[in-house]
Amino acid sequence: MNLAILQARMSSTRLPNKVLKKVNDKELLAYECERLLKSKKIDKLIIATSNDKSDDVIENFGTEYNIEVFRGSLNDVLSRYYECAKEFRDKENIDDLNIIRVTGDCPIIDTEVIDEVIQSFEDNDIDYASNTLVPTYPDGMDIEICTFEALKYAFNNATLKSDREHVTLYIKNSEKFKKFNYEAKNDFSNLRLTVDEQNDFDLIKDILENLYPVNNDFTYLDVISYMTRNPNLFFINSSIKRDEGLEKSLKEEGRI
Repeated sequence: MNLAILQARMSSTRLPNKVLKKVNDKELLAYECERLLKSKKIDKLIIATSNDKSDDVIENFGTEYNIEVFRGSLNDVLSRYYECAKEFRDKENIDDLNIIRVTGDCPIIDTEVIDEVIQSFEDNDIDYASNTLVPTYPDGMDIEICTFEALKYAFNNATLKSDREHVTLYIKNSEKFKKFNYEAKNDFSNLRLTVDEQNDFDLIKDILENLYPVNNDFTYLDVISYMTRNPNLFFINSSIKRDEGLEKSLKEEGRI
């Protein structure tokens, strides 16, 4: 069974409350959930937020949209994932559970890409698959999947703050696990379709306002086509580095 856990919180430092910012009177988180729920490979979606009072509104969001919400540690996101997955696994009595990790800053994540990455995981005898080990997709199309056993091992063995905060970092860096990187046909990794800062939101807002009313299932290639016709859009957030939050964590620990 494939369980997608979508991590979301209100206390983002660079763009607070970003997941519930609205475009066309609809929350970014709602757009993302809509796309995840259209996946043919995801069996269950749970939003994993924190126990912090600021995230009460995310629990209310889940109630409004009839999506289950799990609440756990604010900063130890690895434990939040593991406890969420374990609770679901035990409740449903599932022996073979795979965990799909998605972050709440990817409101236009491509459903087709999600299913392709999951399929690559299912087709190979591996512990972890993603399209992020060597990025070729735009930032904002990130999807990861691992076995429950791999997540449990990381939970029990990861000690560094960065490994606890970034969930799959321990798995990515460990030689213990068999991993697979799913690559795009063309490298668009320099493109940002995620929401970390105001400039990111400005771009996503433009994309949703212009593409969603015409075709709510638009793909990342549709986005690139639209931006190519409107080349000024490429420069809105081009100065922001990919994975700045991760880089900051690793620098603080002297890992890079």
